[in-house]
Formats: sequence, C-alpha cells, structure tokens
Amino acid sequence: MEVKKVNNKQAQVTIFIIIGIVIIVAALGIFIFRDKIFISAGASEFQEVYDYFDSCVERVTLDGVQLAGSQGGYIEIPDFEPGSEYAPFSNQLDFIGQPVPYWYYISGNGFVKEQIPSKKEIEKQLGEYIEKNIETCDFSDLRAKGYEISADNPSTSVSISKNVIGVNVDMPLSVSRNEKKEIKSRHNIDVFSKLGKFYDLANEVYGEEKKNSFLEKYSVDVMYNYAPVTDVEISCSPKFWNAQDVADDLKSGLSANIGNIKLSGDYYSLNSKENEYFVLPVSTDESVNFIYDSRWPSRIEIWPAQNNILIAEPVGLEEGLGVLGFCYIPYHFVYDIYYPVLIQIYDEKELFQFPVAVVIDKSNPRQALETQNDLPEEIGICNYPTTSIDVYTFDSNLKPVESSIEFQCFNDLCNIGSTTISGGDAHIQKDFPSCINGKIVSKAEGYVTQEYLISTNTPGVANILMDKLYDLNLEVVAGGLDVNDRNGQALIYFQGERYSTSAFYPEQTSIKLAEGFYNISVQVFSESSLTIPASTTSNCVQVAKPGIFGFFGQTHEECFTVNTPSQTLGSALSAGGKSTEFILENDLKNSQNVKISVPNLPPVTSLDQLQANYQLLDYQNIALEFT
Repeated sequence: MEVKKVNNKQAQVTIFIIIGIVIIVAALGIFIFRDKIFISAGASEFQEVYDYFDSCVERVTLDGVQLAGSQGGYIEIPDFEPGSEYAPFSNQLDFIGQPVPYWYYISGNGFVKEQIPSKKEIEKQLGEYIEKNIETCDFSDLRAKGYEISADNPSTSVSISKNVIGVNVDMPLSVSRNEKKEIKSRHNIDVFSKLGKFYDLANEVYGEEKKNSFLEKYSVDVMYNYAPVTDVEISCSPKFWNAQDVADDLKSGLSANIGNIKLSGDYYSLNSKENEYFVLPVSTDESVNFIYDSRWPSRIEIWPAQNNILIAEPVGLEEGLGVLGFCYIPYHFVYDIYYPVLIQIYDEKELFQFPVAVVIDKSNPRQALETQNDLPEEIGICNYPTTSIDVYTFDSNLKPVESSIEFQCFNDLCNIGSTTISGGDAHIQKDFPSCINGKIVSKAEGYVTQEYLISTNTPGVANILMDKLYDLNLEVVAGGLDVNDRNGQALIYFQGERYSTSAFYPEQTSIKLAEGFYNISVQVFSESSLTIPASTTSNCVQVAKPGIFGFFGQTHEECFTVNTPSQTLGSALSAGGKSTEFILENDLKNSQNVKISVPNLPPVTSLDQLQANYQLLDYQNIALEFT
C-alpha cells in the first residue's frame, strides 16, 4: 500500500508540471502574437487602416528596391572620387543622368579599387530608406471616414531573401473611431521582389569577371579584329592610319561585341553556332545585358603614334637589302584601352545594374583578381611630400602662363597642382616628395610640354620657360606642284630636341610648331604601276655536321630556296628631302601658313631605282616658306 501512495504522489507532481508548462507556453504565445490576437477582435472596425499602412510600406519598399537596383545596390551612394586623364572613370558611371557606383574601377591616381555593397549593407540602407519615407503614407482619406490615426517614430529592420523581402516595422499605430481604440505596434510585411536573386546573380557574374577577366579577353579579340596590331604586309609604300579613326573603330567594335555577351540561359536565341563564343558559363533564367556606350568616359592610347598618325615603314628599300628582291611592311602597335561596361539583370518589373572598368594595358588584359573588397593601395613616393618648392611658369616674353604641374621621380608621377596668376606671376608653392634628379612636368594648352630637372631633397625654385605652339596651315609642293594636285601623299617629320611632330598631307592640312632646331624629313608618294616580278633565290649556309663530327666543329653546306611572289606597287616614292632648320618664333608668330617645297626624284621604273630614291633623300634639300 505504501508503494501505491508514493506512485499517486508522483503522478500528481507530473500533472502539475504539465499544467505549468502549458500555462507558460500559452503566455508566451499570447505575448508573441498579441497584435494578431487582440487586433482580430476589432478587425472589421480597423482592418482597412492596417491594410493601407501595409500597402504603403510595400510601396515605399519597392521604391527603395528600384533605387538600390539602379545604383549597384546602393541607396546612399559612396562619396564621389574624380577620375583623371590616365583613368577617366571616377568611381561612378553616369548612366542617363544617374550615378551608378562602379563595383571595380581604377582610381584617378592609378589604384585598383572595389566598392561592392554587402547584402547586410543593402538591408541596412533599405531599412533606413523605409524609415525616412514612411511619413509619405497619407491617411487623409481614412481620416475623412472618421478615423483618428496617430503614429510614433518607426524602427525598421529588413531581411532580403531570394524572392521576398521581409520588412519589420516597429511603430505604435494608434487608431480610434466610435469610442473604440486600438494600438498596433508591430507590422510584418512580406514584399515580393527579386532583389536578392538579382544581387546574387550579379555577384556570380562579377566573380566570373574577377576570376577569368572575360571582358578583357573579348576586348583583346576586338582589338585584333578592328585595329592594326601586329602584322606583315607585302608592299613598298608605307601604310598610314589615323589614330582617332582607329580609336573610333575600336569603340564601335567594342559596343557591338560587348552587347552580344550572354549568360547560359533561355532568354535569347543564337542565330548561329559561332555565337556560342559570346555565351558565358554562368547559368540563369533571368535576362542579362552587357552594355558599352562609346560616349562614356574611355581612354584609348596607341604607341607608336606621331601627331595622331600611325605609320608603318617598308623594309627592303635600304642600301644593302636589294638582295631581298621585294619590300614588306612590318608593324607592331601597342594599345591601352580603358572603358566601362554596364551589366544589367532585369525582368519586366525590376532591374539590378552595376558597372565595371575594363582594362587592357599595353595590349594585355589585366591580371585576374584574387582579393576581396577593399584592395590595398600601393604606397608610393607621392604620399610623402616633404620639401617646399616654388614653381614659376612663363613664356618667351616673360609673361605668366598658367600650367598644370606634375612631378616625376623614377616610375612615380605625382599630381602637384597648377600655377595660377597672382601679382604678375604664374606661381605655385607646394611640398614635393624628396627625390634626386626628379622632373617637374609642366603642361599648358597651346604650349610645348616642358620637363625641368630638379633635386627636391632641399627647398628650391623652378623657373620654367613654356614654348608657345603656333598652328599653321600646311602646304606641300613637290617639283613646283602641290602634292594634292598630283594625287600624291606626303609624310612630313619635324624632329626637335624638346618637341617633335609629324603630318600626313593632304589628310592633315595644318601643323603645330614651336621655336627650335628641327631635323625635317619629307617623303612624297605618287601613283605607280611598277610590277616586281616573281623571283627565286638560293642561299647556302654552313651548318654543323650530324653526329660526333658536328660535336667537334665540322660543318657542311646546306642550301635553301626562297620563292618571292610578284608585287604590283600602287604608289612609290617620287619626291622628298631632308634638312636641318632653326625656326624662329617671329616667323611663326607673324605667319599663318607654312609652305614646304621638295624636289622630285627620278621616276620609279624598277626596284633598284626605288631603292636609289630612298638613298637620294639624304642629298635633297627642303625649303620652308612662312607667310
């Protein structure tokens, strides 16, 4: 019997424990769901107020989503950083008047930077946006129905998932009518949006670009297909390209080809199997655009170029090379191509876009990036200015010339500022990095860029004379007849110690010159019908004998045959000359035209005569006439 009593007591204790747990769970449930529990009783009275508020929060959220999507994930964009002549991007792309922060770019001083918002940062900015704009919720129509509505300051949290944004607004919303009153403090709204999905896809595309530099690789292919890069052509006349025309062709090619890039998906159809070249190994069921507009800030620089002209000179006409029996033109041009690409992910309702900078440096794609956000900047000498230097810039009449000033120390180029006119002088006083045998580089529109050698380990003064450039109309006459009238073309070089320039006449009908000594060279090319016949030449060389005999230095003769196809020359060197001249500033200042006269060369009737004409250039003088 005692055993039964103990068991009954244990059963009673167990029942009390269960009842206690039920009470605690019920209390917690009432506390957690108190808004829904207590509001449901008055739902018929106040539900339209709460429904309107929820719809207003949804509208404000979608407005914030639209803004974030159009600005690379940012609602509050980072502070503006200007670009430079070297890297023209800044840290924002102006897209139809709206600034879109770059996710990857080159800063104005040449540093690689990333500015990718994290999902937590987007959630934080979106929450702040909702808090600021909840006040736009207009209850006036509801108040007209007799509702008395008041609200305290909101506190908002946001959670972004793939297709839904959870918005939690903690804000006491007091509603009363007909002596009934309720307060709802917590408002949980699910907003259907693909912001999270689009952001994740954007990161995947950007990761592919970081890892494999696919935009740069496409760009290099465009460069080789739309511009002269490296080649050899059979010809005895030089080839010319206008650098600006080449740059324009490259921009057109980039715009067309970048626009064809796709992700692996079903939002497009390929017209041919060759177009699979444009498909990236990133899968999606959304639409994606890659955009480059030639009007966006870009830099295309080509070397070697002379006065905006690319020139390829023929080989095989020099003295001693007549044994070749033909001419050819080798050329190799090097390109810097910096331009932006905007990547858009979208459907019929939403858009997420972000730009990246594409960098081709010396004809090579940039190296793939392995680091994460906030790439460390290199520490250069420009960050340590220690020595005060006064810089004055003036022309040959000692009149002040406002100039931009840079300082070069080894491979570092530092932006110092600009001289400004004050008290009759163009002057700047700045601290320079300490450097032995550095160069102050002074640039001004309409003047020759000057380099001033200076050591900045002690304070000093730099007085820089700026040589003025004069723009003159150009006329080239060969044998008394304008080259243009004889359907010819002339290549003119002015090579000076501090300034050099060139022109391709008649395509270029003006030239800029400054005072100084120049080595001047003129080559005039006219129409030709000379045909160089096909030829076969045999050449023999001594090579090492095979086996042990070759090891001990014994040789034998091996011969080979070179077959050269026939060539028809469309143009040939017909006039020209060379001379050295000192050009006075007075001649330039008092003139608007420069006439360059050269004598004719013997008619080209054979390859030997063509080679002889190139040798005769050294013995024919050039006459300059300024008017």
